[in-house]
Amino acid sequence: MNAAARQHADAAHRARVLRALGVTPWQRRSAPAVAVGEAGQEYEPAEAAGVACVVVLPQGCSARELDLLGRALAICGAALARAARVTASDGQLATGVPEARAYLVFGEAQAHALGRALPAAAVRQAQIVLADEPALVLTSAGAKRRLWNALRSVRRALAAAGG
Repeated sequence: MNAAARQHADAAHRARVLRALGVTPWQRRSAPAVAVGEAGQEYEPAEAAGVACVVVLPQGCSARELDLLGRALAICGAALARAARVTASDGQLATGVPEARAYLVFGEAQAHALGRALPAAAVRQAQIVLADEPALVLTSAGAKRRLWNALRSVRRALAAAGG
């Protein structure tokens, strides 16, 4: 291979060659920024607008609990599988919570933290569904049943809102 063939062409030359070949160059869109919480949980940034669903979890969930919840959310469709996740500890949310059409809250303490963080108008317009804490869902059949009912309620709310 000669040295001239190995040299990289500039962007203008590349564009001319592709146009001559009849190739339409595509550009990859950048994915929205995803922040990572302390426990390695991903959540959408607070400034995200038009979020369909937000999942509020207690701080310090085990990997087993997060796996169970992730699988349950994935089974319920893309809107829930990609739901923003926010953690709450000591009665406060770890980050600002985005306004959404539905909130799936695990535990009463997290529900109280969500109520303190959201504006009244957002609380009035959103569907807020309370489920048992993830540790209880792992150990109790009744808690699993209530989780499935909560997930069904959130799916209905999202479907009625066009999500």
